[in-house]
Amino acid sequence: MKILGIETSCDETAAAVVEDGRRVLSNVVASQIDIHAQYGGVVPEIAARSHIEVILPVIDEALTTAGCTWDDIDGIAVTAGPGLLGSLLIGTLTARTIATVRNKPLYAVNHVVAHTFANFLTTPEPEFPMLALSVSGGHSHLLYFESPLEYRLLGATRDDAAGEAFDKVAKMMGLPYPGGPSIGRAALLGDEQRYTLPRANMGDTYDFSFSGLKTAVLRTLQREVGGDFRTPSSQLPARLTDTQKNDMAASFQRTTCETLTANLLKAFNEFKPKSVVIAGGVAANSRLREEVSRLLPLPMTYAPMEYCTDNGAMIASLGYFLAEAGRSTVPDDLKTNPSLSLG
Repeated sequence: MKILGIETSCDETAAAVVEDGRRVLSNVVASQIDIHAQYGGVVPEIAARSHIEVILPVIDEALTTAGCTWDDIDGIAVTAGPGLLGSLLIGTLTARTIATVRNKPLYAVNHVVAHTFANFLTTPEPEFPMLALSVSGGHSHLLYFESPLEYRLLGATRDDAAGEAFDKVAKMMGLPYPGGPSIGRAALLGDEQRYTLPRANMGDTYDFSFSGLKTAVLRTLQREVGGDFRTPSSQLPARLTDTQKNDMAASFQRTTCETLTANLLKAFNEFKPKSVVIAGGVAANSRLREEVSRLLPLPMTYAPMEYCTDNGAMIASLGYFLAEAGRSTVPDDLKTNPSLSLG
């Protein structure tokens, strides 16, 4: 079964063809990073217009690369949410139109859940029950899967997502957008024990919080340049030394990774899953992978970097399992939901 996956939840226009949920025949991504870098973050209106310009060429390239015609495609999977409303609408309207014109089954995919299915594009694939940590710029969730379509939410961030905190901390120090890769590179040159930063205590839950950590970084940097809480954050990049930036990047990265893995280990000890996966853009962070491998008493397999960030292959993979379960959506009934929950 060949599924075309379409992903436009944020600033990546992506399409892929995946066979039987596991074999990637093509995976095409048109990135907008260069466009948004000058603003230090994603501008929703610009993202939506960019999707309009490239979505059809991206889909055509995905089909060509896969060596497929529309007759070979057994269904279309598309991100219905969560994400930016304007961006999501471009993807869902395109998928609805194609499904109607080509008479193809349509499958509505939850973006957060789909991230975990990037791990089914590798070998060996995860076993169920499966514990999944899904973290990116827009979300931080801990999920427990009994089967591909049976899962429950154990915990989520109560404020900033982990990837969002990376972006904001990078901006404080004048590091390029996106913040995750920039902080990762700077951290390689820094001392991760230089600064002691707080980890939020969320009580007897699996929830996360990164807002306090972000504020602690700001206050520490303000003191480092000889200022106080009234020192504008815009002044920090020019007044910080490279050593201070590198040490803070390493210390912040360490604290964030320890926060994420603490809950992951806690859930692992409680639920005793057969496999554990990490997913989402932050899953590409090498420090996080090292921490997970060090703490968990089972061999870990990580998805390739290109499947950690937003892509169509993960959408197509989850679409396959929806197709197997007969969970198609009538094109006219497909709802775009920027706040789509995990219920």
